[in-house]
Amino acid sequence: MQLQFLGTGAGIPAKHRNVSSIALKMLDERNEIWLFDCGEATQHTILHTSIRPRKITKIFITHLHGDHIFGLPGFLSSRAFQGGEEPLTIFGPVGIKEYVQTALRISHSHLKYALHIVELAQEGIAYQDKQIKVVYQTLKHGIQSYGYKVIESDLDGELQADKLKDLGIPSGPIYGQLKKGEQVTLEDGRIINGLDFVGPSRKGRQVVIFGDTRYFAQHAEFCKYANVLVHEATFGRGEEQMAYHYFHSTCTQAAEIAKFAQVSQLYLTHISSRYLAHDAKQLEKDAQKVFSATQIAHDLLEVDIPFHD
Repeated sequence: MQLQFLGTGAGIPAKHRNVSSIALKMLDERNEIWLFDCGEATQHTILHTSIRPRKITKIFITHLHGDHIFGLPGFLSSRAFQGGEEPLTIFGPVGIKEYVQTALRISHSHLKYALHIVELAQEGIAYQDKQIKVVYQTLKHGIQSYGYKVIESDLDGELQADKLKDLGIPSGPIYGQLKKGEQVTLEDGRIINGLDFVGPSRKGRQVVIFGDTRYFAQHAEFCKYANVLVHEATFGRGEEQMAYHYFHSTCTQAAEIAKFAQVSQLYLTHISSRYLAHDAKQLEKDAQKVFSATQIAHDLLEVDIPFHD
């Protein structure tokens, strides 16, 4: 499971940062990629990655400001010409259906795949299957804005194949039985208990991705113990009043949320175009004084989401 940042800027595109979009790559786990927001020119940024649009099966929109949704019509249309035949579902606030359907209708865009649009309420479960659950809650922004938490189910322990091979047990259907913890009798009469060759189960990972929001200490509860938190940092340290006025957060406020929530890693995004390379690095340093495991994201940054130790 990996995150790749496709756009890390706020408001308008800049030479060094495109506007908001993040890919959650779950190719090993389920051969899928999910997008969180789809700002203008997201499909252009994708061209500089290994991402195949047909692999994108779900898009979660945090809110309906243009820098988070203006890339949707173009991406949806292009996907139809790039081998995308699998159904795609968009989740987002009320209004996302009208926006998408109107854009496609007026532009006479015809998709070759089934498009489903789910409009969400204030909070709850956006999506759930046996592997993954996505819950969401309302943030503090000028319009309806969501934070999403992706919760991976706990994983069964790995089969310790090397130990089996050391005992002279070749790979085959037997490995599947042992992986299930079953007891197997070999041709030579030996009895092998699968439970002796399966490692401990691992707690599933949790990834929290916030849309635009003011600082609100209670948000930390939603992020509690997450492996990764992605939080906006539109403004710098000392600009709390301006951040509040514009319904945004500072880098140090994001770090405070991460600290209170005891997450493993914080990534700062939605950076104002006022902050160039040196200034952006200062945002990271200021946040690290509050929460050391902080990194400022840049476009095309790709990071693994590790398990908790």
